[in-house]
Amino acid sequence: MCIGEKNRLAIPKIIHYCWFGGNPLPEDVQRYIATWRKLCPDYEIKEWNESNFDINCCDYVREAYEAKKWAFITDYVRLKVLFDYGGIYMDTDVEVCKPLDDLLHYNAWSGFESETKIPTGTFASCRENEWIGYLLSYYENKHFVNKDGSYDTTTNVETITKMTKTKYDVRLNNTFQIFGDNYALFPFEYLCAKSLMDGRIYKSDKTYTIHHFSGSWLTPWERFRHRVKVVLVNMLGEKVIVKLKAVMGGK
Repeated sequence: MCIGEKNRLAIPKIIHYCWFGGNPLPEDVQRYIATWRKLCPDYEIKEWNESNFDINCCDYVREAYEAKKWAFITDYVRLKVLFDYGGIYMDTDVEVCKPLDDLLHYNAWSGFESETKIPTGTFASCRENEWIGYLLSYYENKHFVNKDGSYDTTTNVETITKMTKTKYDVRLNNTFQIFGDNYALFPFEYLCAKSLMDGRIYKSDKTYTIHHFSGSWLTPWERFRHRVKVVLVNMLGEKVIVKLKAVMGGK
């Protein structure tokens, strides 16, 4: 359930984003945030960073912060601030294409970034939402640093997709659907609209946001490898690359 009266907007007009590490906002991030202000002019835009968020709130966040893995910190922070305040969370590489007011009557929403994956690059909920609270439970007693000193770089897309499918009657098939207490999932073109596989943008008149996937959590080698994969997908096709990946053991 959510805090608030029925027949009123469930999701408040707040856009949350995270920027840890203290570096200036790059020009591309500033351009994306400008689209938020232009198309959502009456929304509060709230930046979360180490000055207003307790990085010692749990082991996972503290360890990720000490490792300077900013993107993994936001995996927790986005859920926590949505649970506490409600609103819309956006990654800093998200471009808004049209006003978001039509989506505020749901109690929560996300969408598909592929045929089967639920992302949180653009993600929203009312305050004290049951789905968000359930997803937050993943971090109870969770560590970012493994016992061998390596990092747990499991993506939140993987975790949230698995947890949502386990608890709710959702179909991982890139279709619009309502589940739980008025929670919505939107097809790829609504909130993502850019393919991780081929790097192309598939914008339509249904597109509210485009997630440009800067890959800030990736190492330079991983970013290079991803760029090579995008080139190969465009040259050979996605099915060929999937088969080659299976032959090579998923690498």
